[in-house]
Amino acid sequence: MNDDITILLPSLIHRIGREAVKQAQAIATQYDCELKRVRRSRNWCIVGAAIKIQSCSAHLQAEQRLMADGAFRYLIQKLESALLQYADKLEPLDAKLIRLITDNPAITLGELMQLTQCTVTEARLARFQADSW
Repeated sequence: MNDDITILLPSLIHRIGREAVKQAQAIATQYDCELKRVRRSRNWCIVGAAIKIQSCSAHLQAEQRLMADGAFRYLIQKLESALLQYADKLEPLDAKLIRLITDNPAITLGELMQLTQCTVTEARLARFQADSW
C-alpha cells in the first residue's frame, strides 16, 4: 500500500530553471521524496510515496505564493495532474476500509483483504468501527 510512485517531469530545468530545481530538490528531500534526473537525459522524475508527494506539492504551492516569479507553477501542475491517477494511494487504509464497508455492508473480510492488501486484523477492526457508527 505504501509503494513508491514515480512521476515523470520532462525538461524540468528548461521550464523552471536550475535554481528553482535545487530549491524543489531540497523541499522534496524534507518530505522523503527524491527529485532526480532520469539517467543522463534532460528529463527529471520525482519518486516517493503518494501521500508524501502530495505534501511536497502543498509545500511547493505555499512557496509559490511567497515568490513573485511563479517558478514552481509547471512542477505543481505536473504533480497535481499525476496524483489524480493515484487517488487510491492518497486515502489512508483505515478510511478506505470503512468506505468500502459502508458502500457494501455485505462485503466479506476476504474481499476487503484482497481489495486493500490489508491484514485480517485490520479488516476486522474496520468492520467493528463501521458497525459502531
